[in-house]
Amino acid sequence: MTAGALPEPGAARSAPDRLLAVLAAFDHGHPALTLTDISRRAGLTLTTAHRLVGALTEWGALERDADGIYHVGLRLWEVAALAPRGLALRQIALPYLEDLYEATHENVQLAVRDGDEVVYIEWLSGRSAVGVHIRVGARWPLHATGVGLALLAHSDPASQETYCQGELAAFTPYTLTDGARLRRVLAEVRRTSVAVSSRQVTEDALSVAAPVRGSGGAVVAAVSVVVPQAGAQVPVLTPAVRVAARGISRALGWQPDEASTPRTRRGSGASGRGSLIPGRSALPTPPPTPLSAPPS
Repeated sequence: MTAGALPEPGAARSAPDRLLAVLAAFDHGHPALTLTDISRRAGLTLTTAHRLVGALTEWGALERDADGIYHVGLRLWEVAALAPRGLALRQIALPYLEDLYEATHENVQLAVRDGDEVVYIEWLSGRSAVGVHIRVGARWPLHATGVGLALLAHSDPASQETYCQGELAAFTPYTLTDGARLRRVLAEVRRTSVAVSSRQVTEDALSVAAPVRGSGGAVVAAVSVVVPQAGAQVPVLTPAVRVAARGISRALGWQPDEASTPRTRRGSGASGRGSLIPGRSALPTPPPTPLSAPPS
């Protein structure tokens, strides 16, 4: 059963499968469920659901409120925090994501790959930033996002070919749905080390993404900035995203070949990491965003 997929009714499943089906009943669209809801969504009898939910609640994976509604418990968060591609990566990347946000005051995202999807593990946004269908934990197909293209382009050739031959879901009239064209796009991403995704999920947004490498040099994540498609300055955003990705990579232990690394001007930012953008003044300074304002 793939992540987030609901089981087929009547399918024969082992005890672990049934336990995981209970947890899979919860998603961003269904964060709070009654026992009956869990039974239905997990494809279990009410008796079996009651027994499994009781065990999960006792362990702390689920929590039951005063109204008898179940929610995901903090014990799962504690376990998930141990994932090397989860909280640990977020903590290392956050200073560089904050730099990128301060330089652009637009949506900044960090994502990892899970199968044929990207999973967003961090997201920074301001009130005036373009609206996006993203939240921490959200999933999108690889071909429809900048971070997804950056991750797919640096995966093994067999994985890329399998993906390109599969069905490519469309979300707007501009979504990349042709396998041959996707192959060309991936080749360009590898050549430039940056992915540009325009109007793929919503018609008013454009993202610029770059790969993040781990200590061994393999791509382990991708960082992006998402801006309004109208008037987007891709040549200005590209170095900012690249520098952020490179900073996170270095913090993860990656040591690039300095001989092949483009030189950039160093600033004297208060963070001690230097200016995020070569010639930072090239970006127009946006109005300050109130810290108390909710993201759009």
